[in-house]
Amino acid sequence: MEKKEPYATQEEYNKSVVRYRNTPVMELAAGAKNYIVSSERMTVSFVTLQPNIYITPHRHEPEQMVIVNDGACDFVVAGKLYHLEEGDVLIIPSNVEHGNYSSDRGLRMVEVFSPPRQDMVAKLEELKKGLKT
Repeated sequence: MEKKEPYATQEEYNKSVVRYRNTPVMELAAGAKNYIVSSERMTVSFVTLQPNIYITPHRHEPEQMVIVNDGACDFVVAGKLYHLEEGDVLIIPSNVEHGNYSSDRGLRMVEVFSPPRQDMVAKLEELKKGLKT
């Protein structure tokens, strides 16, 4: 099939495309690696958890969606366990306490937050500044 549209210019590409593995890696908890990408209205975190990691329950204003790409976990949401496997999507409302236990297989997931997680955005900016000095 012939493409009719022109390719984006390099400037347009640089404004719209982020290669998340080129962003600084964050370790928000021991055994957890996060790559953060944020825009005006959302934050996305690409997460890898080592096997048998516990993420302490916490809460935040942004609503959260968890998309499991590989492995498994038991998410604790408002004191209840939700077992998640590859392909599952969990929706966590704003300000609801949640945490999780990664399985013995570990876990790869994508987390989407809306509005943006300002604490993650601030940490990302801090890391970027550290790389430039």
